[in-house]
Amino acid sequence: MESEGLPARAGGRPHVLSTHTMRRVEVERIIEAPPEAVFARYTDHAGWSTWAGAGKVSLAREGTPDRNGVGCVRAFESAMGLQEEVIEFEPPRHMAYRIARGGFPIKDHRGEVRFEPHARGTRLVWSVEFGSRIPLSERLLARFLRTMFGRLLARFERHGMAPSAAT
Repeated sequence: MESEGLPARAGGRPHVLSTHTMRRVEVERIIEAPPEAVFARYTDHAGWSTWAGAGKVSLAREGTPDRNGVGCVRAFESAMGLQEEVIEFEPPRHMAYRIARGGFPIKDHRGEVRFEPHARGTRLVWSVEFGSRIPLSERLLARFLRTMFGRLLARFERHGMAPSAAT
């Protein structure tokens, strides 16, 4: 038995070849500040240099009409050419972005950050959907991203929202 040109395995069942597996990762943190303040600080992309622990972050291109908004491209100097482009920007509730350059082996990337009112301040939810150019590596990449963004949001809470960092 063969199906759509796929060779049959022993037992007559066809091989199923997965050409694309998408993964989703979500990390959240409660930040004790109002959504407007958290959104403004988090989306100050060049400001990441002072709190994220990711080296120098700069704007390769400014967005319009907000310099950190749609069309903005943030560049991470220490991440082998990684650049992320803001594709949605809705202050103070939502920002979405995609990898514009670098990021190997990640492909078909869409990141999203939501800023939701919470009794203690803001519920910041970061999520990403992605595939990989390396077969069967999605689970490992998901684990890496979950850990990395958990640490990043902890740093944001400790250092990014500290009074000295926000001025």
